[in-house]
Amino acid sequence: MRFIYIFATAILFSTATVFAQEAPPAQVVTSKIAQKEVSENRSFIGLLYYDRVSHISTEVSGLVAAVAVREGDLVKKDAPLVTLNTEILDKDIALSNTVIDQIELRIQHAAKHFKRMDVLFSKDGVSERDYDDALYTYQNTLKDKQVEQKEYEKLLIQKRKSVILAPFDGVILDKNIDTGDWVQQGKQLVTLGSTQDLFIRVPVAETLLKHITVGEKVPVTINAFDIKIDGTISDIDPTADAKTKNVFLKLRIPPMAKVAENMSATVYIPTSPKRNLSIIPRDALIKFQGSDFVYTVKDDKAAILPVNIVTYLGDSIGADNPYFIPGMPIVIEGNERLRPDQPVVITGEK
Repeated sequence: MRFIYIFATAILFSTATVFAQEAPPAQVVTSKIAQKEVSENRSFIGLLYYDRVSHISTEVSGLVAAVAVREGDLVKKDAPLVTLNTEILDKDIALSNTVIDQIELRIQHAAKHFKRMDVLFSKDGVSERDYDDALYTYQNTLKDKQVEQKEYEKLLIQKRKSVILAPFDGVILDKNIDTGDWVQQGKQLVTLGSTQDLFIRVPVAETLLKHITVGEKVPVTINAFDIKIDGTISDIDPTADAKTKNVFLKLRIPPMAKVAENMSATVYIPTSPKRNLSIIPRDALIKFQGSDFVYTVKDDKAAILPVNIVTYLGDSIGADNPYFIPGMPIVIEGNERLRPDQPVVITGEK
């Protein structure tokens, strides 16, 4: 491998000598190499999934009046998802309210009658039976009001439950109904995946577990969009694959729009004990004949160096080439147009 690097470097030098002698100074931005104790890693393919999924049903029967969501929609907690028709229910609520008012009039009448009976009974003006009948009528109308109020409250609950709300922030994974459908109590309406519980499930060899720490952050690439993010190793599935003996890591990733369950992601998992590596920004890397190189600045000229990448760290990589030392300047902007030995002017540092 070292011979290939030296040979490729020689080709670069030989093909660019004339150009470098005549080219004007290039303006570049540099960054400094750092050293850090990190593990080597290797890429694994995992699948996205929602760890928290709710199969939302209806607690009441009714005709679907409106469906406010489609598959793939993002919704907030308590957002209306489905609304049932409440035209008949509204009539029942109004009727129950009227009945309560009628009972209230009966209570007032029974209270007055009982008050008169109580005065007369204290003066032996009425029989005990008449007194008891007046008391019973008054108490019975109070009970009638309690019963009707319970019915009224039940109708209000039924109306409230006629609007089915999202139990948490999420994305609509599935929709099983539409406007005009009749739904029975318990009918599953939509499936909601929690956007706060987006995970990647990654199969890895059981021999790698000794290098993996729960809570550790690892680089992740969402392949569909080439988005690079950090994932956090959340847990390890308690059951390994019976045939391959692979175990499955669960990685939590930040909420993302327009992702689908079972999309693929590339996850970089630690595969060795930690050791000191040179940390280089990925922006510094250039490709030549399939190999990785970086430009440094020496005596105000561009110098090209091969890079042996042993680990990926999000926006950076870790390399074990012995000639990389802490503080060495590495070109991160303007490197795509540089040639070996070309004069450079450093216009900034990041």
